[in-house]
Formats: sequence, structure tokens, C-alpha cells
Amino acid sequence: MLLYYLDLAGVAVFAASGVLATRDRELDIFGVVIVATFTAIGGGTLRDLLLAHHPIFWVVDPWYLVTILLSVLATVLYLSLRPPPGFLFLVADACGLAIFALSGAKLALEAGHSPLIVIIMGAMTGVMGGMLRDVITARIPLVMRKEVYATAAISGIVVYLVLHALSVPETLAFAIGVAVVIGLRLVAIRWGLNLPSLPWHGP
Repeated sequence: MLLYYLDLAGVAVFAASGVLATRDRELDIFGVVIVATFTAIGGGTLRDLLLAHHPIFWVVDPWYLVTILLSVLATVLYLSLRPPPGFLFLVADACGLAIFALSGAKLALEAGHSPLIVIIMGAMTGVMGGMLRDVITARIPLVMRKEVYATAAISGIVVYLVLHALSVPETLAFAIGVAVVIGLRLVAIRWGLNLPSLPWHGP
């Protein structure tokens, strides 16, 4: 149940990030809800489709959609009264990334897939919603920039898999994996760490 509530919290955070991404795009409320929905459940939906996990999680449990709507309304109300949050929201986004990445990896592992597939599914669950958000709002996706984002998710998943292979209790392995993702992401934000760009030459 704790993982379920953490998952809902991640959905709320990512939905809020979708709202924030639409602030300068002149969308109506329906457009804002669409962007927030793609951001919040896009990664998990694609994961379930690829893993043939039916019915898709938000079809079974409508609380995911209710959480998105409540998050949209709360974020819109907040932005109408105060400026958007800065570092605090980045912390929440890092937590959402970690929860989604590790929960996606856990589902793939429980389905009996190889470590490589587990890493791919976990990372995709964590970053795909943000990619859809950025594409819809005409931005270069965060995961394709120099930001330590997908790298943090993959690192946490690898740690989780290693601990799982060493027979560390599942709850502890999951928690450590989440902590690694959050820690790497926040350190990168705090110190401005980025991945190196490719050394292109010429025009």
C-alpha cells in the first residue's frame, strides 16, 4: 500500500509539472489537463503496453485520473495566487522520477524479464511522461539534454538489481534504489552537473 500511495504522489507531482510547462503556451483548461495527463501516466501506460500488462493500471484504478485532476486544479489555483515554486518543485520532481523508475523496474522484474529489459522499462516509466510533456509543449525533451536525469534513473535501477541479486530484502532494495535516483538528481541540480556534449566540429 505504501508503494501505491507513493505512486499516486508521483502522478500528482508529474501532473503539476505538466501544468507548469503550459504556462506560456496559451492553452485552455482542456489542453492543460491533456498535457498533465500525458506527463503523469504516459510512461506507465507505455510500459504496460510493452509488457502486455492488461488492463492498463489507470483503467483498473480510476484514482490515478482523479489524482491528476486534483493536482491540475491545485496547481492552477496555486499559480493564480503565487509564483511557481523553484527548487522545492525540482525536489518533488526528483522524487516522482525515482518512484516511477523503480516501480517500473519492479514490475518488469516480477514479470521475469532480463536485467536489460528491467532497466529499459524502469527508465522509460520514469522519463517518458516528461518527454511527452516537452514534445507537446514544443521543447527539447529534458532527457535529451545534458541534464543528469535518465542517468540518475538508470543508476538507481542498476543498484536495485544488484541488491536484488544479493538477496537484500525487497523493500530495502527498492528504498535504496529510490534514494540513489533522488540523491544523484539533487546533487546534479545543486552543483549544476551535466553530461558532456558531443564534440561536434564545423557549422
